Amino acid sequence: MSVRALVVDPSAPAAVRYAEVPDPVAGPGQVLVDISHVSLNYGDLNDARSGRVPAGAVLGSDAAGVVVQAASDGTGPAVGTRVVALTSGAFAERVAIDVGALAEVPETVDLAVAAALPVAGIAALRSLRAAGLASDTRVLVTGASGGVGRFAVQLAARAGAQVIASVGSAARGKGLVEIGAEEVLIGLAGLDRPVDVVIDSVGGPQLVAAWNLLAPGGHIQSVGWTSGEPAVFPPYATVGPAKSLASFVIEGDAGAELAVLAGLVAEEALAVEIGWLGSWEHFTEAAEALRGRRVSGKAVLAVRGNCRTRRR
Repeated sequence: MSVRALVVDPSAPAAVRYAEVPDPVAGPGQVLVDISHVSLNYGDLNDARSGRVPAGAVLGSDAAGVVVQAASDGTGPAVGTRVVALTSGAFAERVAIDVGALAEVPETVDLAVAAALPVAGIAALRSLRAAGLASDTRVLVTGASGGVGRFAVQLAARAGAQVIASVGSAARGKGLVEIGAEEVLIGLAGLDRPVDVVIDSVGGPQLVAAWNLLAPGGHIQSVGWTSGEPAVFPPYATVGPAKSLASFVIEGDAGAELAVLAGLVAEEALAVEIGWLGSWEHFTEAAEALRGRRVSGKAVLAVRGNCRTRRR
């Protein structure tokens, strides 16, 4: 038996191709999930080209679907439960997933919407927690129109912070005030007061500029590097009042936090922007749109059933 999957192939367009892979076998603390939707991240595209995910391995981290086999040790959700998961090798028709890596999806939340939560939502939630927030915190979110950015804007605003959203163009700033940003800037133009926290997904020269805007005691969380450009700090830029730049990676089980995020979506307290929605048969198109910064929010791929491609 086998299932269809998207696997890494450095010679293929977007370094990914379709392949038949062995039907997954669940371990004692795992469930089998029939995947209905997955979402695509910049990190997935970089993983496919960098060698971090080896050739022939299944790509992906974000998935939502339905449990078709419960865990043999009695843990986790029952057969028929709708779930969202953050797991390696997510881009396949069926995946074995650790019970700690998934959460139940409320009935009012579409699985396409749930699939957009894992990497971007967890990155936003954990990076904000790591940086520390208070009601008077000034938070700068760069790349605010992207998946992580939109979640970070909303979660920071919910915590009572003053949120400044930085985007690449006026068009990409659309809707950010409505979800919690007090200011929307093109790049960092016009930002002349220090900020306490930066959630940065752009990197490059903008990261250096954000460092210069950081107040004493402030923190930058580096969650991405979509610019692909080097960050060059001038001499003595890191000498002075204490402030920090922290690298970020998602580690450990994410199930509890996925439950929090899915619950906020169900309560209509967290909006999920899907800027590209279509069949996974159009993976290359989705990848090109994401790399070309033509996607606001998330790109979501339907694994099962027909899905009409939507672009914004």
